[in-house]
Amino acid sequence: MRTYLVVIDDSPEATLALRFAARRAARTGGGVAVLAIVTPQDFVAFGAVQATIEAEAREHAEELVAAAADAVVQEAGVTPQIMVKSGKPADVVREVINASDKIAALVLATAANGAPGPLVAHFTGQDAGTLPCPVMIVPGGIDLARLDALS
Repeated sequence: MRTYLVVIDDSPEATLALRFAARRAARTGGGVAVLAIVTPQDFVAFGAVQATIEAEAREHAEELVAAAADAVVQEAGVTPQIMVKSGKPADVVREVINASDKIAALVLATAANGAPGPLVAHFTGQDAGTLPCPVMIVPGGIDLARLDALS
């Protein structure tokens, strides 16, 4: 089964990528994998404080994937695979893609204005062409009716 991988966070562009992937999966008989990434903290606090910060970040990531899963089911009637992983985002995405031959595409979206996010920049810049699947980029300023028509 063709699976579209979407990295979810709090950004509006992640919501666009998720919508596109869900609708595309529904139309092609595919699936959606939703990935939230808990990035390592740049600082080290005292043990208990650090553990609390990490636990809160993981809990937030779990809430994000749960909400995204609900959105996929409502939008497309597809039950997605959900994952929460820790690490550097580009490395985690690469590991997830390399671990599954079912992932047909990585679906990302750009911000409506300004520079692209770090994953878009990474996988269309220095690592363009190194993934074993296509990278689909949804423009952040796209009208929802146009997005729906394209998906």
